[in-house]
Amino acid sequence: MAGKKRRRRHPGGAPSGMAADHPQASRQNGRPVQIKGQQEVPVRRGGKQVRYVQPGRGAAYPVNGAVYGRNGGAYPSDAAVYAQQEGMQKKRKPRHFYDYSLLFIIIFLTVFGLVMIYSASSYTAQLSNKYGGNSAYFMQRQAMIAVAGFLAMLGISKLDYHFLVKLARPSYWMSYVLMVAVSLVGRSVNGKRRWLGVESFSFQPTEFAKIALIIMLAYFITKKGDNINHLKTALKVVYLTIPIAVIVAANNLSSGIILVGIGFVMLFVACRIKWPFYGIAAGAIGLLAGAGPIGKILVQIKVLQPYQYRRIEAWLNPELDPEGKSFQVLQGLYAIGSGGLFGQGLGQSIQKLGFLPESQNDMIFAIICEELGLFGAVSIILIFLFMIFRFMVIANNAPDLFGALLVVGVMGHIAIQVVLNIAVVTNTIPNTGITLPFISYGGTSVLFTMIEMGIVLSVSNRIRLEN
Repeated sequence: MAGKKRRRRHPGGAPSGMAADHPQASRQNGRPVQIKGQQEVPVRRGGKQVRYVQPGRGAAYPVNGAVYGRNGGAYPSDAAVYAQQEGMQKKRKPRHFYDYSLLFIIIFLTVFGLVMIYSASSYTAQLSNKYGGNSAYFMQRQAMIAVAGFLAMLGISKLDYHFLVKLARPSYWMSYVLMVAVSLVGRSVNGKRRWLGVESFSFQPTEFAKIALIIMLAYFITKKGDNINHLKTALKVVYLTIPIAVIVAANNLSSGIILVGIGFVMLFVACRIKWPFYGIAAGAIGLLAGAGPIGKILVQIKVLQPYQYRRIEAWLNPELDPEGKSFQVLQGLYAIGSGGLFGQGLGQSIQKLGFLPESQNDMIFAIICEELGLFGAVSIILIFLFMIFRFMVIANNAPDLFGALLVVGVMGHIAIQVVLNIAVVTNTIPNTGITLPFISYGGTSVLFTMIEMGIVLSVSNRIRLEN
């Protein structure tokens, strides 16, 4: 009606001037409603409606951003309420997590590895004309690659790991190309064709294949979702793993075993049904127990090379040929036994003086045992266990399944490689020629391991923490 004055309405539906947070401010279609038998009534000031109040309460008027009643009660104005809510939202803005504990472990293991590489290789490098009498030759090369890998790790850790989705398929097929190339034109060292490159620049494609498989399996399992629990879909993971593992195993049996182990761990974590995996693990232990006769059969059908089978024989009966195929195994055991509880002291190893071959590579854990004793060896194992624990924490809190599976794949790789290396040095399993992550000499190994750590830190950096 023309004679009636229309009330201005608040954007939230309340009449203008009405306290949004008034304890009894209940409205329906802009009109006062009955609350517990009491009627809210309008309060006017100078002919202008100011506020709805209940009978018995003082009238409230806006004063300096707040509403003060005549009885001393105070209620914030709409603007004050909105400002308070906006401030609370700013305070609750999430922060990104970064696993500095894992970063510290990486730095410690890398530095410790450089120290042990120098200790294990200084005598051999100083006497060799090939290295110009430079006792620090191996340490310096490892340090340069480690620094480059560390910078790459930091750079990758600041990126969004989801960019790896686009690289999953290309990197996986590239690993096949590289493995075929190394089989045809790769450099042969000690009868093993494992390296690609020219002159001083070379790398092992097997290390690239490990990362490529982790990314591919994480992408594939995430894409399939709950269907991964179906046998048909789970077998596709096996089809993605076994071919590349077989090609790698032809030149590097230990790396082939690691690839199979990575696929096993990632599929185990992704599937709800666990009992088939326990059966497979039990079968693997059975194969290890019958390694002797099984190895002979594999040599006859040309699955294993003769030098690989000699490692099995040296494992089963190391005392039969102490000067030949069992020499490295026995010397490693001598180093472990001579270390005692606290070791001979850093740099005081005897076995590194030309007795233990590849002391800075595959057998560096034996030097650790000799120089630092059982205490040092157990300490390194505990540090690796803490690293695995940090992987589990990051995987459990990852923003999505893809990130969690990436971390699980890296965790499986590091755990399997550590277990295999220590088992080889202690003659628990046949010698497979595998390095100890972060510690053994090997430029390609430390570079790609750092890249894997960058991926894990990238996942951790996407974990949100609420204030």
